[in-house]
Amino acid sequence: MKSVRQPALFLMSAIALGFATQASAADYDDFARVISVTPQVEQVNYPRQDCRTEYEQVPRHQQQRQAERSNGGAIIGGIAGGLLGSQVGGGNGRLAATAAGAITGALVGDRMDNNGNNNNYNNQPSYETRPVRQCRNMDSWETRTTGYAVTYEYMNRTYTTIMPYDPGSRLRLHVSLTPRP
Repeated sequence: MKSVRQPALFLMSAIALGFATQASAADYDDFARVISVTPQVEQVNYPRQDCRTEYEQVPRHQQQRQAERSNGGAIIGGIAGGLLGSQVGGGNGRLAATAAGAITGALVGDRMDNNGNNNNYNNQPSYETRPVRQCRNMDSWETRTTGYAVTYEYMNRTYTTIMPYDPGSRLRLHVSLTPRP
């Protein structure tokens, strides 16, 4: 007898619990009348860069050219000038003429040997064409709808909520009624 009573007791407990749950809460869907819908918008900036490439002539940087200098011309010129100077004049004048000839000969010999190339620059201006990218920042404003302020009436009361879409003329509601303790 024990085995028949146990399932019956369990079944009656489950039914009683189900009725108690339904008696304490009621959930259902209903519709409310939409009174107004107002889009909620905001201005959003999407900054961007406007870039273009232009070509311009720029001076080409010239490297200063250091000519390889030789002292051979100065030495030979100094000796030749000294010899020629010693042939001119007599006494102390001969000594002065020898010194002047050596100095002049050294200068002339140096210039001839080094061809006047001391720190030579190319005097012709040289240009090259280079691409130059120029960019500027620009603001790009857009109006974006972030939601809808929906005012609706349900059971003679007015409510307002923010929704992600425009619900139209009717708003579906999920109503849940629970007794207060």
